[in-house]
Order: sequence, then structure tokens, then C-alpha cells
Amino acid sequence: MRRPTPAAPGPGQESVWDYPRPPRVEPVAERVTIRFGGELIADTRSAVRVLETSHPPVYYVPIADFVQGALTDSPGASFCEFKGAARYFDVHGGGTVAAGAAWNYPDPAPGFETLVDRVAVYAGPMDECTVGDEVVVPQPGGFYGGWVTSWVVGPFKGIPGSLGW
Repeated sequence: MRRPTPAAPGPGQESVWDYPRPPRVEPVAERVTIRFGGELIADTRSAVRVLETSHPPVYYVPIADFVQGALTDSPGASFCEFKGAARYFDVHGGGTVAAGAAWNYPDPAPGFETLVDRVAVYAGPMDECTVGDEVVVPQPGGFYGGWVTSWVVGPFKGIPGSLGW
């Protein structure tokens, strides 16, 4: 399949088509929050984001910045050719559970060591995920975990027809 035509970024925006492959990890200056079940379950100023061609950024929050009991082990695993083997977590908040809605890399591949004690969360099942003052939109599709904000433009992997990108 042909690469799609990237949207032109405006002032202060980034194109996901300018992100690298293999991906890179970079610190996030903004506050990142996650709300679920009517509760604030994570709040940090120490997140990092992973940037990969055609994907909105995936935000990783330190495990220590989740409230006690917000994450429990979940069955399932996956493998990323760049980051290594992932494990999954159920996310808990306000008596609600989102099964397998978070993941991390307990023994990441070289270059991704900063992810070892950080967790990424699918925005879709959450009440609200924010970066700075902006509420994020989940990356299209059910497989990828990127967070779409107004400062990233696509098109984004995950939309119908994007499997071959």
C-alpha cells in the first residue's frame, strides 16, 4: 500500500510522518493526568512519549504516579520489534475495571530503558486523559495506544485501510 499524503502541520504542530522509525523516547514537559471511574488515577510531570512514524505519541507515566490499586496484572502479552515484550494491566478506578487497558515493558530493548517503570494507557476506555490542559482523543482503531492532541497531524495509523502503512 502507498504511503498516504501527510497533512501539513500548522504553527506549533507536528506531523506524525516526521516521527522516526525506529521510534524515539523523549521527556514530556506538560502535566499528564488520567481519570477513570470518576477518579484521578494518575497525575505526573514525569511522563515520556514514544514517537513513531504514522502514530500519534504514546505517553508513558511512571508506575509510582498511579494511585495505589489503579493497576493490577492482566493476562496477555505482546511483542514490539523495537521495545521488546510487553505485559498488560487492568486499570481500576471508582469501582470500575478496564481489562488490559494498560501496558509496560518490564525488560525493554536497548534504547528504551526509560520505559521499564512506566505504563501506557489506552485513552479510549478512560474517562479522560490530558496532556497539559488538553483532553486527548484515542488513536483510531483498537490496537494502538497513541494519544491525539491538537498539536499532532496525520493521517494516523489505525484508520481503516492503514494496515499496510
